[in-house]
Amino acid sequence: MLAVGVTATLIPALAPAQASAAEPLGKYENQKPAWHRCDASEPAAFQCATIRVPLDYSRPTGRTIELAVSRLKTGVPGKRHGALLFNPGGPGGEGLEMPLMMKDALPKKVREQYDLIGFDPRGVGRSSPVTCRLTETEQNSEHPYKRETFSHDVKWARTVADKCRARNGDRLRYITTRNTARDMDVVRAVLGEKKISYLGYSYGTYLGAVYAQLFPGRTDRFVLDSAVDPARVWRGMIQVWAEGSEPAFTRWTRWTAQHHRTYKLGTTPAQVRKTFWELVARADRTPIDDGGAKVTGDDIRAGLRGAFFSPKYAAEAVVELKKAADGHAPSRHALLPGGQQEPRWSAAHAGSMTSAASAASAASAASAASAASAAQPPADNGSAVFWAVVCGDTAAWPRDPEQYRRDAIRDKARYPLYGDFGSNITPCAFWDKPTEPVTAVRNHVGLLTVQNQWDPQTPLASGLGMHRALRGSRMVYVKGGEGHGVYSADPRSCADRTVNAYLSTGRLPARDVTCVASGSQGLGAKPHIVPAPRHTPGSPRF
Repeated sequence: MLAVGVTATLIPALAPAQASAAEPLGKYENQKPAWHRCDASEPAAFQCATIRVPLDYSRPTGRTIELAVSRLKTGVPGKRHGALLFNPGGPGGEGLEMPLMMKDALPKKVREQYDLIGFDPRGVGRSSPVTCRLTETEQNSEHPYKRETFSHDVKWARTVADKCRARNGDRLRYITTRNTARDMDVVRAVLGEKKISYLGYSYGTYLGAVYAQLFPGRTDRFVLDSAVDPARVWRGMIQVWAEGSEPAFTRWTRWTAQHHRTYKLGTTPAQVRKTFWELVARADRTPIDDGGAKVTGDDIRAGLRGAFFSPKYAAEAVVELKKAADGHAPSRHALLPGGQQEPRWSAAHAGSMTSAASAASAASAASAASAASAAQPPADNGSAVFWAVVCGDTAAWPRDPEQYRRDAIRDKARYPLYGDFGSNITPCAFWDKPTEPVTAVRNHVGLLTVQNQWDPQTPLASGLGMHRALRGSRMVYVKGGEGHGVYSADPRSCADRTVNAYLSTGRLPARDVTCVASGSQGLGAKPHIVPAPRHTPGSPRF
């Protein structure tokens, strides 16, 4: 997958930082943004602007697209170090509001040093948003493998690819991680910065790593939280959800057996496992009523995949499902995580995870009026961008539907909880071939990665893969840590202290750091996770 290195594919569009107007990117780098108040409901200091970037960086004089950028300037110019960009994850996550979401989460000593910079990546939100006009059903990509329904899955995958192609022509071919990284460098130049600092979550870690690969000399203080494994993009990152869930499920059976008095699901791990799979089989025979909706065994497998990374949370969910299956009224509003009152945990419903913790929740109310008054992106924008990126970043997707069938059968046996979901067919089987080879991330740029041990979206194996690829990096590993996203979950934690020290001084730890999860993140606690808004259930995110 990474056989072709990036060096041979660098194009003239990657111009030096001091490019003049006569050079290919000069007219983009020398833009003077018209900064203005983002919205009357938000602080006057929160400013927005629109800049233009090439659609195709190999043809910088050709078509252009708009990029929405935001900023909160530091109020202490004498302490200013530079600009700190954010990405919340995705692909397809909107980042324009992130300066507001993060300003109170960052400690004073960090906040004073940076202008906080947000942006909607190309094709997302207010940055020339793309759409395939997909229905809600077409956006649901979470398909278990069944022999009798596989032909319908193939038809769905082909339909999504065809609709995206018909609606966008060749435009989607340029909605890629590499081009978004190039956009980030234009933002850097427009801001007048020689280097940029960066905080990216989930998919944003891959975006940051690609930027560091393309522009190592312009990479300042980079924090990659809950990392994608560059060697697995992108089919392997969907499959790793199945691989990573099995150890979490085993851990759940042990924990739940130890708490049999509370949950009554079995006194041994084997009994707990048997209870769960009997519930799945029962729901497949007779779907469980969930306020009018019908929950099948496949729904349970998918809906609880991520929940098993937090044993207490998953045990409570299984108890409620059993209660409903027995005809009793459940004690919660939704049986599966992601319902009306619960954060969604499955891969298909997890949303793009900002991990700004409580700051994100507080900011969501503050920005609600702004979001309501702003032009809304198309309803399928997140799904359209997700497929554009994961299909367009790499050609390592099988083209033969029968390969997906074989892989789904194999992986359902290997990873019973989610294996067939993770290996089933996707629209990438019918997508146009990428314009460039996958970016081989292999460099010695000094940056910091952060990883929970029990992360459902980017499991530990994924975070370790990123750490290996970034040979100059240091890793903060939270032993026992649960949930997707680490930084700003607990300002008193070892992990946050390490990240804050790096952002404040630019000095990496002398060696990798192992932290032990605090009580708020440890075994059995409710998981730390913050879904982004405007996400249709059934479409995946990192």
